[in-house]
Amino acid sequence: MTVQATPPRVRVIGAGAMGAGIAQLLATSGVDVQLADVDAGALDRGAERIATQLDREVTRGRLDRAAAVSALTRIAPIASPTSAEPCDVVIEAVVEDLKIKQDLFRGLEAVVGPRTVLATNTSSLSVTAIASVLDRPERAVGLHFFNPVPRMRLVEIVPGVRTAPSVVDLAEELVRRTGHVPVRTADTPGFLVNHAGRGLVTEALQILDEQIAGPVEIDAIARDVLGLRMGPFELLDLTGLDVSVPVLESIWAGFYAEPRLRPSASLRGRLLGGLLGRKTGEGFYRYEDGKKIVPASATVGAVPLDRPIWTDDSDLAALLDASGVERDRGGEPGDRAVVLVSSDGASVITEANRRGLPVRRACGVESIGDRTTRLVLAVHPGLDPEVGRVARAALERTGRAVSVVRDGPAGVAQRLLASVVNVAAGIAQARLATPDDIDTAVRLALGYPTGPLAWGDRVGADRILAVLGGLLEQTGDPRYRPSSWIVERVALGLALVDSGTTPEDIVTPSEE
Repeated sequence: MTVQATPPRVRVIGAGAMGAGIAQLLATSGVDVQLADVDAGALDRGAERIATQLDREVTRGRLDRAAAVSALTRIAPIASPTSAEPCDVVIEAVVEDLKIKQDLFRGLEAVVGPRTVLATNTSSLSVTAIASVLDRPERAVGLHFFNPVPRMRLVEIVPGVRTAPSVVDLAEELVRRTGHVPVRTADTPGFLVNHAGRGLVTEALQILDEQIAGPVEIDAIARDVLGLRMGPFELLDLTGLDVSVPVLESIWAGFYAEPRLRPSASLRGRLLGGLLGRKTGEGFYRYEDGKKIVPASATVGAVPLDRPIWTDDSDLAALLDASGVERDRGGEPGDRAVVLVSSDGASVITEANRRGLPVRRACGVESIGDRTTRLVLAVHPGLDPEVGRVARAALERTGRAVSVVRDGPAGVAQRLLASVVNVAAGIAQARLATPDDIDTAVRLALGYPTGPLAWGDRVGADRILAVLGGLLEQTGDPRYRPSSWIVERVALGLALVDSGTTPEDIVTPSEE
């Protein structure tokens, strides 16, 4: 089971969207493919799907006609998934059912050669469990492609507990032949991408449950302040709660109720109520003809800026100065000044009291993230409403959109980012994947502007730790306990992307 210099012969079982996509990708990469399905009609439809997709690639200029024709000639439909026809690798992409996959692997082992690798495209089942029925489980490996396969460049390589290292190497080489990017991850719930993705979604749901902000505002902050392509609630609506809720619950349960991965209890009611998202026309948003309907932003009319603004946030002060907003430039706020405070990991109330600032005249402004497009104003129950209106008007004078949220134990953007980084750091700490593979997987599969560990380094690991520490202190919720990966690196001055020295670096292998 060594890496082959020539392209291996691959059998893809399952001619649905995933199987057809895998077959198309392999064939366009010069690999001979046997495409199999127990349903002859599905096999025909899969072949037609591939031909149609290749034709579209030619039309869009992504593939020349000769290459498309050549790819089609490399795909040979076969009637039986368990055919004895020789092949080097089998990739199954059948229904997500453990028994069906086990039965298929058992049947394949009886007919394929002893060196044939058996790969599963499962997205949610244990590779080890699937391989447990084999006489030689070392030949089995997970090859998790993402849909649509030709466009989604990431592939998770998932060894079971008994998978041979040479099989993992062969799987990685096969992926590299296609031009896609392989990442290695442990056989744990959610593998790498779905596990890392819990950081954003679960914290967004927690913020929503606390009534800090609604889905529209949280999504806007995620996009404009953090730079995500899609907000967490837009993502949930796109995926559908019928898909997302079981994934959220299974990953949380699979890690024995790990608090960092805890889903929201409110999701189950939305699921039962049929608020699935785009597919039902209503989720966290309403949809008409497939188009998301965003409620109009509330307006407050013209508000006179008849109070000076006091802040010791130098970046915010520069924005206000450039917009002609009157500022109180004293070392402490005057009697009529509107106070704008920024802090990492503290509520406005906590920060104002700690610093001896007038709480009834104090609002918070998000300290982490991009302030180019949107500013986030946090208001607490004891705030003088007139002060809050002036604060909003002053921020709007800068030309930025302004999200008004309820004061909480930390800013919305802070909480989202800290959770993303902390979950990724937990994956690194448990050595479920390398820091580089974590960042690569999240960036390619989830569309984040950068990998979560690199993102934490860019913002400052010490700031992430301060946010998590403040959240843990104010809420007592263990979901915010910082990963030791972050704690250690802050103490040592190491980057979050740095694996540092490990026991393996110290222990010298014995000579035998």
